[in-house]
Amino acid sequence: MSGPIPIDPVAMAVFIAFFVLVTLVGFFAARWKRGDLTQLHEWGLGGRQFGTLITWFLVGGDFYTAYTVIAVPALVYSVGAYGFFALPYTIIVYPFVFLIMPKLWQIAHARNHITAADYVHGEYGGKLLPAAVAITGIVATMPYIALQLVGMEVVIKGLGVNGEVPLVVAFVILALYTYTSGLRAPAMIAFVKDIMIYIVVIAAVWLIPSKLGGYGHVFDVADKYFQAKGGATGIILKPSQYTAFASLALGSALAAFMYPHTMTAVLSSSSAATVRKNAILLPAYTLLLGLIALLGYMAIAAGVRVSSPSDVVPALFATLFPSWFVGFAAAAIAISALVPAAIMSIGAANLFTRNLWRPLVSPDITPAAEASTAKIVSLVVKFGALLFIVFLPTQYAIDLQLLGGVWILQVFPAVVYTLYTRRLNTTGLMLGWAVGVVVGTGLAVSQGLKPVYAVHLGSATYPLYIGLIALAANTVVTFVVSLVTPKRAAH
Repeated sequence: MSGPIPIDPVAMAVFIAFFVLVTLVGFFAARWKRGDLTQLHEWGLGGRQFGTLITWFLVGGDFYTAYTVIAVPALVYSVGAYGFFALPYTIIVYPFVFLIMPKLWQIAHARNHITAADYVHGEYGGKLLPAAVAITGIVATMPYIALQLVGMEVVIKGLGVNGEVPLVVAFVILALYTYTSGLRAPAMIAFVKDIMIYIVVIAAVWLIPSKLGGYGHVFDVADKYFQAKGGATGIILKPSQYTAFASLALGSALAAFMYPHTMTAVLSSSSAATVRKNAILLPAYTLLLGLIALLGYMAIAAGVRVSSPSDVVPALFATLFPSWFVGFAAAAIAISALVPAAIMSIGAANLFTRNLWRPLVSPDITPAAEASTAKIVSLVVKFGALLFIVFLPTQYAIDLQLLGGVWILQVFPAVVYTLYTRRLNTTGLMLGWAVGVVVGTGLAVSQGLKPVYAVHLGSATYPLYIGLIALAANTVVTFVVSLVTPKRAAH
């Protein structure tokens, strides 16, 4: 596939119609489940009143993003079975959510915590450790927002529109309705987004194989393609990939709900029981993710050839579907960028306002000024992500998002271990966090920002996810230092 893609007026009209629809929904959301949006818990957590259904759409909306729909099939298209590590990762994560997040929700609700760093401050006091947790969350989130833009950019380019102007327009609209409606906007839009994505994926996995001679033929063609390609690719994992695959899945699962956007979605729930119910119901999205991943194999079977693997999903739909469905699918994926980008910017703004600005700059800030500051910061965060994509190569965002995953995993001891033991102290957690960040960054840089590092034990070699290695170092330092230094004071 080469040369510019001609603009399809039907696909473009359908795309614009659905984009206008979600824009109207976003602005209307301020009137839904009314609350005083001059208060941060109302603007940034939706008043903590979202029940099971809304939370299911909201968490699904910010966990399964536009970049997921673009990147997972692209990885499967490029390397085969190894790209499916996202499936066990999203299976492992929900028992973790079921066991841990209701307890965190209860403490946060009782003490009016809005962020993970609020919880850490509530347990330990001080400014440094909560600030470290907040900075880690913000830095890890910025490239994640940028990747949502990458997903949207790929889709818009697939419709034949090049340049950054449509992207800028989309994110100005996003910025405005997030500013006015807060978390209610992505919560409402998530309904539309998820229904559209389910329609697209179910139609694709039902119709595409029938056009390509069935699933047997799809897998057969993919198998032959990877055999010819050689290397560490194939539709079955190589034994040398087992530890890398497993550790990526486990590390990603432990990191997933440390991110500000997923934490924000959980803390906006109306009760601990709502969180538990969602941990039971959310695996329905894992089924969806598995079906999305199969699009990578379908593209191979359909003979789709692209210069960048990221273009594979739009190219597949453009090859096999009528114009109106191409527009509908493009709108679904683009809207899948808006929901998580909105929640990510809100989560980052909450962290900056509550755990950096208030304690370090303006300790006497009023609740209304706090909410106002968060709204402005949410605009700055989105604008920063937009500049990132417009002026820097996409690869930077991908590399930084990988590092972000390694870094966000280092707040795990401060947020999760402390729910179950009172023996850890600020010194241990701070040093553990620092060691984890340094080790993780050093190993990632040494591998050319690849996610895996080969650990040699005797004559055997085990490739492991760098974030997990760094977390192990963090954990050892945290517990050893906490054992040899005074116990924490009660808070």
